[in-house]
Amino acid sequence: MDSYIKLVNQSQGRDRVFRATQYACALLRHLLRNHAARREVLEKLRRVESNMSSGRKLFRLGNTVSSISAVKQTMHLSDPMLQLCLTSTHLIRALYFVCDNILWAQSVGLLHSINKECWSRAASRCYLISLVLSLARDVYFFAQVTAWAAQMMEHQKKPLQPKSKAGEAACYPLLGSCIPALIYKGLKNNPPLILDALKNICDLFIPLDTLGIYETSPGMVGLCGLLSSFIGILTLLKPNLKLTP
Repeated sequence: MDSYIKLVNQSQGRDRVFRATQYACALLRHLLRNHAARREVLEKLRRVESNMSSGRKLFRLGNTVSSISAVKQTMHLSDPMLQLCLTSTHLIRALYFVCDNILWAQSVGLLHSINKECWSRAASRCYLISLVLSLARDVYFFAQVTAWAAQMMEHQKKPLQPKSKAGEAACYPLLGSCIPALIYKGLKNNPPLILDALKNICDLFIPLDTLGIYETSPGMVGLCGLLSSFIGILTLLKPNLKLTP
């Protein structure tokens, strides 16, 4: 109960709960789509999904300022690759939130003369670019784990003098068989990287489907959104599982 209270007391926590509910409804609607007798249930799920989406847009009204503030912090990172990826990600997210806020204003009747489809596609493009940049950061961290594995392999090589030819092969471990094990060990000791990469990969299917780049099914989109939402909730409840910076 304490964890739930801690979660819903945060704006990000409420957004994650609403997001999980939204995509759970999308997944259930897809699974029940062929049941004609459950039309009333399908309609209720559709309304809940729509309300969750609208509620999330309301929660995100101030996120443009937060993203711009985050840019000021990431610009001072010492690692050039992280500086580029994170700064670009926050800038693109700021643009995404601008598009999202305009769509919210249109949905509540504050704006009338806008092209909803155009702004929706612009928001999806910004969302897709931000995910690609986030995945680039994950790949960069993975490359560091691989480099660490190679260094560990070099340190483990000991030029022992074998007593016989039979023992010579045993003195020098095979590089190809050891590096995958060391990479696995490095990833096992870095669960934030695994969770962040999995979350970004799941989220990637959403804008790809919306933009028609890689069309899947509403069920697949709902499942991916639900999984990424659960990961987001987990990282909020356990901040040590969140990838930083």
